[in-house]
Amino acid sequence: MNINIKQVKIAVTVPLESIGEVRKVVCACGAGVIGNYTYCSMSTKCIGTFMPNDNAKPYIGENNKLEFVEEEKLEVVCDIDKVKEVISKLREVHPYEEPAIDIIPLIDESSF
Repeated sequence: MNINIKQVKIAVTVPLESIGEVRKVVCACGAGVIGNYTYCSMSTKCIGTFMPNDNAKPYIGENNKLEFVEEEKLEVVCDIDKVKEVISKLREVHPYEEPAIDIIPLIDESSF
C-alpha cells in the first residue's frame, strides 16, 4: 500500500462564545473544503478540564484551581499545504493561552 498524506483533520476545543470567530477564520484560510463545498466543519459540545499553574494567564478560571468549561470541539479538513497558515490564524483569534490543537493525518480512500 502506498499512502500519500494530502490532507489532515484539525480539531480544537473552543469556548462557546468564540466558536463562530474561530470557524470563520480557519475556513477563510482554506480549511473546511470538501469537493465543491467550503466552510465544511463539525462541532460537538464537550466539557474541557484544566488547572492553570502559577505562571499561566488563564482566559477562563483561576490559577491552581481545577476548571470545568463547556466548550465545542471544532473539526475541519485541511490540505497539507495550508496547515501552517490555518494554525497560525487559529492561534491569533483563539482566546486561550494554550489551545489544544490536534492535527490528524487523513488517508484517502483511494489508498485502499
